[in-house]
Amino acid sequence: MSTDELPQKSPPSAPFAWDLVSVALILGVTLGIWEVTVHVRGIPVYLLPAPSLVLKTLAARADDYGRAALVTFAQAMGGLGAGLAAGILIAVLITYWKRIERGVLALAILVKATPMVAIAPLLTIWFGFGPLPKVILVTLITFFPVLINVHTGLLATDEAILALLHSLNASRWEVFRYARWPSAWPFLFAALKVVAPLSLVGAVVAEWAGASAGLGRMMWLAYSNLNMPSLFAGIFCLALMGVGLYGVVIVAESRTLFWRDSHERREDS
Repeated sequence: MSTDELPQKSPPSAPFAWDLVSVALILGVTLGIWEVTVHVRGIPVYLLPAPSLVLKTLAARADDYGRAALVTFAQAMGGLGAGLAAGILIAVLITYWKRIERGVLALAILVKATPMVAIAPLLTIWFGFGPLPKVILVTLITFFPVLINVHTGLLATDEAILALLHSLNASRWEVFRYARWPSAWPFLFAALKVVAPLSLVGAVVAEWAGASAGLGRMMWLAYSNLNMPSLFAGIFCLALMGVGLYGVVIVAESRTLFWRDSHERREDS
């Protein structure tokens, strides 16, 4: 077969460009409908501000929102890191120590089923208004999806690969390193797509319970004064940060699981 007969592939940047266009189009239409609806129906500002007013509020207090966003982001990332570490370690532990699997999962489900809104004030009372209660709350929110997904991935290892490694007298560490851990990577990234943006929500919930800085505190003050433009400005900041985190996870997944992308491109060709 000559090179002219080979299927032509679109450049890698084409899908990304179309993604950007679709996102910009959908967001633009949504904000446009929101803006028109507010003005046409005459909705009061204290109920629903127009996007243009929210953006003006953000621009007028850009420094304040920037500093608050950095505080919330730092606390969210601290809790996310701790939640990742806890979820992965516990998943590995119950994978290799079956006797404690049911007990650990029962405790994890109990923590997951407990309303975090009820725990946040307790953590503030116990640990004060600093970053520690926020980090703990984010950890409690994020570790469970990581635990379940990584545990599922470790158990989903191809049996043929395990049989091959056992025939070569591979140690437990070698089986984990070359078979089980690579098998868990897609499941880990699936969990990260959920918990990365969710970590910001956990940090804000904890800040609402009591904080001296952060987006949660700014939003709580705006809510207390019925200042809806400031409240929605905080929501916009959180949304942008969440989208950014999700995008970082997507890029990291494509770089880490590059073999899967190559396989998918071969199947499409």
